[in-house]
Amino acid sequence: MDSVDERQALSFVSGLVLGAVIGAGVAILTAPQPGRKTRKRIRKVARRARGETANRLDELATELKFRVDETVSAARDRLPG
Repeated sequence: MDSVDERQALSFVSGLVLGAVIGAGVAILTAPQPGRKTRKRIRKVARRARGETANRLDELATELKFRVDETVSAARDRLPG
């Protein structure tokens, strides 16, 4: 998979997650329930989203480190010396 395909896949997944978060937010805000319960649900969703985002960023950082190490290793193999 080349870099363009990876960026397109990441963009798609990012858009999908953002759409889900926005949709969930709209659903929570338009649901007929008391304000206190709505605020509680918003906090719960926000905590979950923050955790999922942190996990995804950790995964991306690990993948990026792997790719950089792989690229550096390949460059060293190609250099004369």
